[in-house]
Amino acid sequence: MLVKAILICLLIFILFNLFRAIPVLLNGDRSVPLSRFLGRRVLFSVCIFLLLLLALSMGWITPNPRPY
Repeated sequence: MLVKAILICLLIFILFNLFRAIPVLLNGDRSVPLSRFLGRRVLFSVCIFLLLLLALSMGWITPNPRPY
């Protein structure tokens, strides 16, 4: 259950950074570089992917069975 909570928190943080980057794109305000927000999204997406692989290999979560 802890792994699922961590994954949800990381997904929320990714969405938060996405919405923080929107005003920078729309207004052209370059006081904060856009790459900061987009880089964080990529970094946390990679963290989610690695956490999923680790959780699957350790047996903490189980994938859905085949549909057939």
